[in-house]
Amino acid sequence: MRHRVVGRRLSVTPSHRKAILRNLAQSLIEHGEIKTTLPKAKELVRFVEPLITQAKKGTLHARRLVISRLNDRLMTDPGDQDLLQDDTVVQKLFKDIAPKFADRNGGYTRIVKTSQWRIGDAGDWVIVQLVGIAKVQTKAPAKKKKGKKEPTPTA
Repeated sequence: MRHRVVGRRLSVTPSHRKAILRNLAQSLIEHGEIKTTLPKAKELVRFVEPLITQAKKGTLHARRLVISRLNDRLMTDPGDQDLLQDDTVVQKLFKDIAPKFADRNGGYTRIVKTSQWRIGDAGDWVIVQLVGIAKVQTKAPAKKKKGKKEPTPTA
């Protein structure tokens, strides 16, 4: 029986699971949205929402708690993947993301299911987004139907 057993094992050791969640959370904070499988996404939401709530406090103690849960790393420059920016993931969380969620009580993330699946085991791909940060996906523009070409008039 699974009484009082919380969370998914994700078929890995506890240290590997912790590393997976840290890396997914750092990528989500850095980019605003990431693509992963559904079970990992559900665990990621449980991991990252308390971090954002702590970041909203803005105190030194909250910053240290977030750093202890989320090993801090430098972010890469989107224009050039080889160059590193001056900001770290935790600095971005406290400077940019937390103020945007100041008036929001939870529900900072969204899971958007896609129609794609992983080739090897048919795991469902989903997109995890920060609600006010990431671009919201809309329907793809309708393609024009190809019809017969009209002959060009010749003179």
